[in-house]
Amino acid sequence: MRADIVVLPGDGIGPEVTTAAVAVLKAVGKRHGHEFRFTEHLIGGAAIDATGEPLPSATLDAARKADAVLLGAVGGPQWSDPKAKVRPEQGLLAIRKALGLYANLRPVKPHSVALGASPIKPHLLQGVDLIVVRELTGGIYFGDKTRSADSASDLCTYSVGEIERVVRRACELARTRRGKVTSVDKANVLETSRLWREVATRVVAEEFPDITLEHQLVDSMAMHLLAKPREYDVIVTENMFGDILTDEASMLAGSLGLLPSASLGEGRVGLYEPIHGSAPDIAGKGIANPYATILSAAMLLRHSLGLEVEAACIELAVDKALDAGVHTADIASAGRAANTAAATAAVLEQLQAHCYVAELRD
Repeated sequence: MRADIVVLPGDGIGPEVTTAAVAVLKAVGKRHGHEFRFTEHLIGGAAIDATGEPLPSATLDAARKADAVLLGAVGGPQWSDPKAKVRPEQGLLAIRKALGLYANLRPVKPHSVALGASPIKPHLLQGVDLIVVRELTGGIYFGDKTRSADSASDLCTYSVGEIERVVRRACELARTRRGKVTSVDKANVLETSRLWREVATRVVAEEFPDITLEHQLVDSMAMHLLAKPREYDVIVTENMFGDILTDEASMLAGSLGLLPSASLGEGRVGLYEPIHGSAPDIAGKGIANPYATILSAAMLLRHSLGLEVEAACIELAVDKALDAGVHTADIASAGRAANTAAATAAVLEQLQAHCYVAELRD
C-alpha cells in the first residue's frame, strides 16, 4: 500500500512525539511492504509565529489531499492570552471543521503497569475497556458568541443530522465490541439534550436493534465513570460534555501520555493525535512520553488505511515495551525513567521481536 501522511508537529513536545510515531510508522511500512510518504506542515503557535495564522492554507490544502493526518500538540504560554484574536487552538478547531471530522474517538484501556499511577483505586480499573465518541464540530464551541461590557453568551445548537451521524458511528463501533452504547446528555435541563436523547433513541431502535442503549445525565456520568468504569463500553456525547468527560476518563489510564485519539468523518482521511497537550515545561528535554502518539499512529493505520493487523502490531509492541519496564517519567518509579528516545527504541525493538503479520493473521 502507498499512503500520503501529513505530519503536523505543532508546539511544545509535539515535534518530539510525532518524530517517535513517524519512526514507528516507517518501521511498520518497511517490515510489511507499505510505502508511507510523510510531509510536515505548520499548525498552532508555530504557524502563528511563521505566518500569522494558526492554520495556514498550505497546511489545510495538504491535509485535504492526504490519506491521514498525524498531529502532535498545539499551544504554549507565549500564545495563552484568551483575549488574543489569534490563538493556537483555533487551528485545531478549524482543521477538524474543514475536514468534516465530526467524531472524536478516545479509547481507554488501562495497562497494568499504569494502574498504580492512577489516582483511582486499582481494583476499580481491572478490566476497564471503553471508548468515548465525542461529537466534534457542533455544539457550544461553534455556536454564535456575543460579548458586551456586562454580559456574554455562547449559543449551543445541534441539528438532527449532526446527532444521527455521531450516534451511528458509536453504534457501529459497539457492534465490534460488547454491543452497549451509553448516550450522555443533560435532557432534564437543555433543549439540545432533549433533541439528542430523542434522536439517539430513534436511531438505535430503527437501525441498530442489536445494540443496548442507555441514557445518562452528564453530571451522574461524571460520577459513574470513576466509580464503576468497567460497566461502560461505548460512550457517545456532544462536544463540550465529551471534552470534559474524556479528560476525566484519562485519569483511569494513569497518564495522559498513554492515551491516543482519532478524529473521523465520512471519508477516509482522519486526524490522529495524543490527548495530552504541548507540555511546554518539558519541551526540548527529550523526556516526553511518546506512547500516546505511537498508539495514535496505530489508530491511523486502522481507521484511515484499513491496516488492522499492522495497527495491532504497534499496539502489541507498546504493550511489550511497557511490560519490559520502559516507562517514561509520568509513569515510572523514582529514578528509573526512560527518555523519549529510549521508549521509541523499545517499541521498535518489540516490533522486530514479536510482530509477524502472518502469525497475527493466522
